[in-house]
Amino acid sequence: MAAAPVLDLEEEPSMDIILVDSSELSSPPSPGPSRDLIEYEVKVNQRDIEDMCICCGSFQVHTQHPLFEGGMCTACKDKFLSCLFLYDDDGNQSYCSICCSGETLLICENPDCTRCYCFECVDTLVSPGTSEKVQAMSNWVCFLCLPFPRSGLLQRRRKWRGWLKAFYDQEAESPLEMYKTVPVWKREPVRVLSLFGDIKKELTSLGFLENGSDPGRLKHLDDVTNTVRRDVEEWGPFDLVYGSTPPLGHACDHPPGWYLFQFHRVLQYARPRPGSPQAFFWMFVDNLVLTEDDRAVATRFLETDPVTIQDVCGRAVRNAVHVWSNIPAVKSRHSALFSQEESFLRAQDRQRAKPPARGPAKLVKNCFLPLREYFKYFSTEFTSSL
Repeated sequence: MAAAPVLDLEEEPSMDIILVDSSELSSPPSPGPSRDLIEYEVKVNQRDIEDMCICCGSFQVHTQHPLFEGGMCTACKDKFLSCLFLYDDDGNQSYCSICCSGETLLICENPDCTRCYCFECVDTLVSPGTSEKVQAMSNWVCFLCLPFPRSGLLQRRRKWRGWLKAFYDQEAESPLEMYKTVPVWKREPVRVLSLFGDIKKELTSLGFLENGSDPGRLKHLDDVTNTVRRDVEEWGPFDLVYGSTPPLGHACDHPPGWYLFQFHRVLQYARPRPGSPQAFFWMFVDNLVLTEDDRAVATRFLETDPVTIQDVCGRAVRNAVHVWSNIPAVKSRHSALFSQEESFLRAQDRQRAKPPARGPAKLVKNCFLPLREYFKYFSTEFTSSL
């Protein structure tokens, strides 16, 4: 079993919200399937819950769950790494915050929270029938938002944000370090530098920017030929740097590789100083105009592999982009694009596409949703289109 990460972090204040009735655990049931063994093993056999995977009940523990007390097996760890920061169009996370699975999810009603929990986890780790009680509540607040740390067998880890960062730093295959998520009372408006492609509409629709007000701001540049470090430092600091090549079918003022090299140059100007705790994110989008050699250079310069995000209508791929980014879970949105599909998209006349394909910025819009864990947002109305 891997040793738990040792963290020395500030105590987090609890929220003044009490909306879940904490009922006593029922008598331990007879041992059943492996998931149902958790309560029996803890209460009857006095097994330490850290020695069991709280996601599936396995005794083959690889590491510790970062949010709640309990272990995690290798398979559940891999699923957690790939799914925790995936979001639906409504702005809530797509999977259970405990097991990163679940067909039917309970959504936290705290407007500053995005987390969901599946019926099975709640009934297994809190008490049987808890999911039905939660469904009957008019305003349920989840186990990470409640001021008390324990509900049944489910106990929130002290300083769980630090645990979550340490978990990703230690377990993720990507060399990019994940930033510690920020408590809602410490989140500031996001500051964005958008190169070559403007993402203001997309960020506004997600609630990160407000129309006609100061909170959250975006600086858009179409040409950075004469931009120097002093300019970027005067405009900044920035929390997010976005850049893209021109869409397919649009005239390019420069060779495709120019956009990559200029993005990388300006990105270095915008980065925080080494050792800064500031959360800093970036994304570069190729609209299938870079050559294979250019993409290899991008991977080397940006120090991460690209993913492919597609716009699919029926069985036809209408548009696709290659994306390099350090935003959490962008890599989880990968889907393979066959060479013949990419060749078709390159040759296709974008002006005649029916129905029209979504533009590059719209295609990557939902990739920005994990930023809700780090920055203020100003609306709760999320839509899949603009």
